[in-house]
Amino acid sequence: MTLIDSLHSAPALFIALSSMIGIAIGSFLNVVIHRLPKMLEQAWHRQCAELRGENAHDLPAFNLVTPRSTCPHCGHKITMLENIPIISYLFLRGYCSQCHTRISLRYPIVEALTGIISGFTAWYFGFSLTAIAALIFIWAMIALTFIDLDMQLLPDAITLPLLWIGLLFNLGHGFTDIRSAIIGSVAGYLVLWAIYWCFKLTTGKEGMGYGDFKLLAAIGAWLGWQMLPLVILFSSFVGGIIGIFLILFKKYQRNAQIPFGPYLAAGGLIALFWGNKINHAYLGLF
Repeated sequence: MTLIDSLHSAPALFIALSSMIGIAIGSFLNVVIHRLPKMLEQAWHRQCAELRGENAHDLPAFNLVTPRSTCPHCGHKITMLENIPIISYLFLRGYCSQCHTRISLRYPIVEALTGIISGFTAWYFGFSLTAIAALIFIWAMIALTFIDLDMQLLPDAITLPLLWIGLLFNLGHGFTDIRSAIIGSVAGYLVLWAIYWCFKLTTGKEGMGYGDFKLLAAIGAWLGWQMLPLVILFSSFVGGIIGIFLILFKKYQRNAQIPFGPYLAAGGLIALFWGNKINHAYLGLF
C-alpha cells in the first residue's frame, strides 16, 4: 500500500501528518515574518543607493536562508537542536542558551497555531487537492497576519502570488468557479479602494493601505465574490470592537493606525470553512 493509499484510507494519519507539517511550516513562517520586511527594507535601500549613483552591491546578503538565525541579543547562532519547533522552546524553558535572554513566546505560538489549524483543515476537507490548496491559503494568511501586526505591512511578495494561485486553482472549480473568482478578485480590490478614497476625500486621512486592497482581492480570487460581504462584515465588526477596546484601555491613541490585515485574514478563514453555511442560513431568512 502506497503512502497516498494510506492517507486516503486512514483520515487520522492525514490529520496527524498535516499537523506535524503545519508545525514545521509554522517554524518557517516565523522566519518569513521576521525576515521578509527586513528583506524589503534592504531592497529599498539598495534601490535608493543605485539612484544616488552609489555602489549597492556591498550590502551583506540577507534572505530567508542567509545568514543563519541568531539570538538578537547576543548573536549566538541557533543550532539545529535549538531550532526544533516547540520542543526546543520547551527544552530551553523559553531562554537563550547563551545569554539567557527570554525568547519571545510568539515563536511557539505561531508554530502551534499553524499546526492546529493545519490539522483541522485536514479533518475538515479530508485527503484531497482542496485540502492542500486550503493549507497554502491558511499559511499565507498566518504570515500576513503577523507581519501586519508587527510592521503594518502586507507584502506584495505574498499577496500577489496568493491572488494568482487562487485564480489558477479555481480554473478547475476548486472553491468556486473561475467567473466568481475573477469577479471576486476585482470586487475585493475595488470595494476597499472606493472606501479608502471616500474616507480620504472626506477626512483628508488615509484609513487603510493598498496592501489591504490586495489581500481582499486575493481572498476574493480564492473564495469568490459571494464570500466578500461576509469577510468585510466580520473583519469590520471585530476590528471596530478591538479598536475601541484598545483605545479605552489606552493601548492605542485615538488617532493611531490599527492594522486591518489580521481581521481580513480572520474573515477569510471563517469564509473558507463556514462561509457557505453562513450565507445559506442568512439567505434562508428571506
